Amino acid sequence: MMVGIVKETFPREKRVALVPANVPQYQKLGLEILLEKGAGSDAGYPDSAYETKGVKIVRNRADVFSSADVMLFVRGLGANPDAGKSDLELMKKGQVLVGMFEPLSEPDSIKMLAEKGVSVFSMELTPRISRAQSMDTLSSMATIAGYRAVLLAAEALPRMFPMMMTAAGTIAPAHVFVVGAGVAGLQAVASAKRMGAVVHAYDVRPAVKEQVESLGGKFVELELDTGDAETKGGYAKEMGEEFLKKQREMMTRVVAENDVVITTAAIPGKNAPILVTAEMVRGMKPGSVIVDLAAERGGNCELTRAGETVIENDVKILGPANLPSDVPYHASQMYSKNLTNFMSILVKEGELQLDSDDEIIRATMIIRDGKVISREN
Repeated sequence: MMVGIVKETFPREKRVALVPANVPQYQKLGLEILLEKGAGSDAGYPDSAYETKGVKIVRNRADVFSSADVMLFVRGLGANPDAGKSDLELMKKGQVLVGMFEPLSEPDSIKMLAEKGVSVFSMELTPRISRAQSMDTLSSMATIAGYRAVLLAAEALPRMFPMMMTAAGTIAPAHVFVVGAGVAGLQAVASAKRMGAVVHAYDVRPAVKEQVESLGGKFVELELDTGDAETKGGYAKEMGEEFLKKQREMMTRVVAENDVVITTAAIPGKNAPILVTAEMVRGMKPGSVIVDLAAERGGNCELTRAGETVIENDVKILGPANLPSDVPYHASQMYSKNLTNFMSILVKEGELQLDSDDEIIRATMIIRDGKVISREN
């Protein structure tokens, strides 16, 4: 059975779906690897590194599709809505596609894939259960995004993060406020703390207080009813507008007291909630920085523009897009391991076993032999 890897076509996407270190695990499963020339180069993995592992390199993208039984992507159609369409004509009936496809927000793209008669597994839907932790793509990429957000903030802020005792006087530490204590938020807390900042964090889920404090952060408690703020899968729920209004009122003071605000709140398949209003921005100190990790979903800050830096009242609002691609070597390493672990349950004795009784397979399968499948099924 042949597994195909092609160069990503999403603009400025540098990651690759398989790194050389994981090739032997595919071979142990009885699989062969076919790689489009240069697929890993932007991530720091040259063709020669794959060839030494026994991977066959081909120049023509179409040849990879025509030979492969399984295609692995970082961004498949849906997560790559424009350039991804060019791959449709290369797909063949019965082929299995694995990667990120944004099924909750790109239903039209999913229909296009179904019309090709393929089967598709979307890694964004990996269930948050113990057995699937090593396959949790969203958590892997969020870890990188949280780390990068702190670096971007430190670079944009016109002051240093740590407290320093110098002959020229004492330098006070920067104050960082992280909104949303999921994987990205917790990594931001840890990274900012390591850089010497005073870190506060807030989340609608009070259960994460202990996690924030274990990383050296201080948890901000707002007097709000958050009893129904978490899904069974561990994600934050979409809250009503009345709740958000009260939340914004209480957060105004906290935001004004900080030099950096990093927002990470996202609801799968929906626009990000507005947590930082234009009024809050105007209340921040000149030179302050906001890094909005939800920029691609519309942003948690009212003034965010995806892929741009907005300056309002001398406050910089960064709306970075696709942050994991800015660290392509390790992002690819982590993503590749997620896919490798997933493939280990999908393939038995060199053959595909699409066992819908398996909770992980059932949750991630969005198309089977050209038929769109709901998550509940």
